[in-house]
Amino acid sequence: QVQLVESGGGFVQAGDSLRLSCAASGGFDNRYVLGWFRQAPGKEREFVAAIGWSRYNTNYAGSTKDRFTISRDNAKKTVYLQMSSLKPEDTAVYYCAAGGITWLAVLPSNYNYWGQGTQVTVSS
Repeated sequence: QVQLVESGGGFVQAGDSLRLSCAASGGFDNRYVLGWFRQAPGKEREFVAAIGWSRYNTNYAGSTKDRFTISRDNAKKTVYLQMSSLKPEDTAVYYCAAGGITWLAVLPSNYNYWGQGTQVTVSS
C-alpha cells in the first residue's frame, strides 16, 4: 500500500508564494506519475499539475500554468508544488496523488493513491 503525506500548506496573503511537499512511502514506485489536485468548498476536485517519472514531462491546468511549478525528487520519493503569485481563488485543500497512467492524466479517477490533503488559504 502506498502512503502519501502532504505538508507545507498554510495561510498567506495574495501575491505570496508557498511550497507544498508530498512524501511517498510503502509500496511506492518511482515510475508512478505524481499529481496535485485541489478542492475548494462546494466544488469538485480539480487538476492542478502532474509530473512523469522522468521529471521532464509536466502538465498543468490552465489556471496555474504560469504560476505553479511541479517537481519531484525520486531519491526522496517526494513531489513538490511551488506556488507563486497566489490568488484568493487558489484557496483550497491540496491533494497529492500517485499512480496516474500518464503525466497527461487530469482526472481524479486516473490516480490510484491519495494523500489526506493540506489546506492553503490565500487572503486578499
